[in-house]
Amino acid sequence: MSAIQTYVRKTAPRGRETEQVGPFLATYSPGTAHPMLNYAIPDDGAKPTPAEIDALTEAYRRRDLLPRLEYFTDVAPDLENLLVEAGYELERRVPLMTCAPAQRVGKPAPAGIRLRVPESAGDFRRMREAQNTAFGAPAEIGDEEVEQLKSGAETGVRHLLAEDVGSGAVVGGGLALEIVDGTTEVAGIAVLEPYRGRGIAAALTAHLTREVHEAGAHTAFLTPGDLGIGNVYARVGYRPAGECVHLSLP
Repeated sequence: MSAIQTYVRKTAPRGRETEQVGPFLATYSPGTAHPMLNYAIPDDGAKPTPAEIDALTEAYRRRDLLPRLEYFTDVAPDLENLLVEAGYELERRVPLMTCAPAQRVGKPAPAGIRLRVPESAGDFRRMREAQNTAFGAPAEIGDEEVEQLKSGAETGVRHLLAEDVGSGAVVGGGLALEIVDGTTEVAGIAVLEPYRGRGIAAALTAHLTREVHEAGAHTAFLTPGDLGIGNVYARVGYRPAGECVHLSLP
């Protein structure tokens, strides 16, 4: 678990501003206040003092951001109680799932759906807008975010979109972050509601997982947002390996 948390600690700062606040790595994404793009990661074994928690809170408040943390509980088992005592609230508790090459199960795209790598700024924009819509967020994205997506693709991030062959509409997408020390994260798997239940999410996940394994990753991991999508990931070879918590101070 520590190796996976170390991976997150190394990759989360890419494209973000960071600072060390006591036993926390605080990350801030320029141009967006989205909570899932602005959060802190604790050091392994973190047992912050009340003053250190207050300092973390203030670091986010002065940027008009929600004070928020995401981390795997096994690496800092005492931290959740300390944060709750300081007023933080649990947003959600989600499983951590991992997949090794020997566990992987292939899933082809269903009939009428094509999986492909985004090739243009328009592709990246349509893919992210589909993902945002699927996650219940505002669809529109700015040119700056499009450029960030393109830059990430040039530095090892693998993007994959799902396209309706008949209409050409982008109906979903996902990504795998860069591989670091044999570990990578698969994330952002999303499919528009009218296209769900056809196996598109499973196909996206299986395709990305195969790519990173073939590129040298020995561990691919993800954190499903709910039981339903967790079952989808299980069908392509992912198995529970721990839990991740998200906490914030409203």
